[in-house]
Amino acid sequence: MSQTIELPRTQGPDSGLGGSWHVIVRNDDHNTFDSVAHALARYVPGVNVDKGYAIADRIHNTGLAIVWSGHREPAELYWEQLQDAGLTMAPLEQG
Repeated sequence: MSQTIELPRTQGPDSGLGGSWHVIVRNDDHNTFDSVAHALARYVPGVNVDKGYAIADRIHNTGLAIVWSGHREPAELYWEQLQDAGLTMAPLEQG
């Protein structure tokens, strides 16, 4: 008869590809509100230009903003697209 051995979990259930990963844009001195708003609207699902301006304002006033949260694979894609658009990105964070 075979026996199943359960090993203790070394990381929480949100580790790995799943869970909540945060795409964070930082404030900088070279991007305009227009460029940030339009980049967010172009690459981040659910963000239109008006919402992009609101997020750009938050980035400007607080120094950074989480612009998207979700699974790691799409988070990596959005992070790369925003970085390629010239935005200043914080490293991906698991939340």
